[in-house]
Amino acid sequence: MRWLLVLLGVAILAAVAAVVLVLPSSSEKPKPVAKPSASPTPSLPTPKVSEFTDPCGTFDTDEKYTYAVTGYWIMPKSNPCTWRHQLQEIHRLGGDTVIRIGYGMQYRPTDDQGRILRRDNNQVDDLYAGCVEDGKTCRQAADDDLKRFNPANRVSRTFVYRTDEAFSPSLFRCTDVEKTIKAGKRVYYRILAPEDGSDDASCNLSVPRKYDMILIAASEVDSLTQLLNLGDQFGVRVFPALPLAPRDSKTPTRANPQHIGVLTTLTRRILQDYGARFEGRDSLGGVYQPFEVQMGATLASNPTLQVYANQHNIVEQELPDKPILISPYLDARKRVGFGQTPAQVAEAFKALARTGVGIIAPQDSRGTGKVGLFWPDQRDDEVDPRLRPVVGETTYGDAYHGSTRDYYREMSIAREQVMAEGYQVELWANVEAFEPSGDQPCAPQGTRGKTDKKRLDEAVTMAGRYVQKVVSYMWSDFMTCGSPSLEKEIMKDHERPIAVDAIRRNRDIQDGIEIRGYNLTGGTVTIEWTGGSKELDIAAVGWLDQNPQAGLAEGLQTAWVPLDWSLVPPGEWIRVGVRLPSGQETTEPLRVRISV
Repeated sequence: MRWLLVLLGVAILAAVAAVVLVLPSSSEKPKPVAKPSASPTPSLPTPKVSEFTDPCGTFDTDEKYTYAVTGYWIMPKSNPCTWRHQLQEIHRLGGDTVIRIGYGMQYRPTDDQGRILRRDNNQVDDLYAGCVEDGKTCRQAADDDLKRFNPANRVSRTFVYRTDEAFSPSLFRCTDVEKTIKAGKRVYYRILAPEDGSDDASCNLSVPRKYDMILIAASEVDSLTQLLNLGDQFGVRVFPALPLAPRDSKTPTRANPQHIGVLTTLTRRILQDYGARFEGRDSLGGVYQPFEVQMGATLASNPTLQVYANQHNIVEQELPDKPILISPYLDARKRVGFGQTPAQVAEAFKALARTGVGIIAPQDSRGTGKVGLFWPDQRDDEVDPRLRPVVGETTYGDAYHGSTRDYYREMSIAREQVMAEGYQVELWANVEAFEPSGDQPCAPQGTRGKTDKKRLDEAVTMAGRYVQKVVSYMWSDFMTCGSPSLEKEIMKDHERPIAVDAIRRNRDIQDGIEIRGYNLTGGTVTIEWTGGSKELDIAAVGWLDQNPQAGLAEGLQTAWVPLDWSLVPPGEWIRVGVRLPSGQETTEPLRVRISV
């Protein structure tokens, strides 16, 4: 990935107030931003062929409807053809990244026969009941194996993890007591590690110890290999999910600190297996840690950050140059005690970055209604009716501490600060492709409803120039539900321009305005203020740079047109948009003002 080398960036960020976007004067001197030594994400894989055929059908690998969102979360699927169709659809919209939803590791009690019980009702869990060795349960057999080396050895705790992946013998360290057990189409992997979390590579089993047994219920066919092969085919990077940490029973929003050691062991084993099997695979973009946290003032004391830090260390050891991606959430609501200001969220960003994670992709939280999309001069406007189920009938200013733009701007400043400390981290925007509720919920469970491309364009606009990539939760089922689906809306309207940022800037001796956005080629910049307006053809009177710029999201272009700022009343908000010859224009004009 590219790193932020944008001239004028720091000067502008320092001048912008927490609530309003103020255009700096052209007399400000840009400050250089230090460039890190390496990027946390590798170059994108290249599609292998333009068309191919397999049992799932015939597929092309062309991009046809490129959009600003370039990555999506996907759900585990039992049918491999479903994933193949999804990756083709995602790639067709210009997507180059998929992030997999995963599974959690859980502590489980066992009965007097060593059978693993369910958490909710203490009944035998059928998923793990098939793990039998020579007529004994896997826990009984593990105890027997340990006692062969020292009669005082024993299994003290049992953890389970389910997955649709399959692993190689590289998963194991101590093959005298660790093994693969096949039972029909199910494959079990039995891992035994010291309870203290040391995962001693010496495998000295003669010293009496208590051991954790981790029993993995897996698949005969490795889903990750299938996804990586599809990634090679379509030029898409895959971020498989790491095991979700066991939750604290008293505070479920936090990882259980007593189980962090065993989670670290399981993570190490899985990543050492990935390192052995997938070394050099460009389609393995990194790994995703699915344990969500709220970004707020108290985050630094959350034990979940220890999970991130431990897993970062293991990734560095086993998968060099592959980052951990996390996606925390925002809550800007004023009427709840845990709503956080942009400044508080910025401090949380620093705490997350200091754990060593490579990509922080905060949820914009518009889909859940916890943050709104609005400009500073819209604070007194009534909220979008689709937000009322969450915040009621109120104004944006009364409902929220700030808009998504305020939060991403403050996090981008925090990113520059931690990069100066030596932490390499990217800020991505995770725009939620759903509404708080809907007449026809998209997902099989829950009430989340379909959104539309106009609202998604607004979310992209609010992320602005502050992020290095825009991704979305999620493809299935939110991009594909409804009629027309959001996917079909994008295909039909993908060429519409989206402006994300505007600043006052002179070019040579001419004063003017610089606009960043998507699909600006052939466009006319429209500027409106009280008592006046301008329409400026970029090709005729201005300048357009379509080349990728370091540190900015893929596809962003930069345009400049001349503007006599003396025509604009000082302190007034102006509306800036872009219109194409086709008549398509930005659905969400930028609202900016010159500093007084």
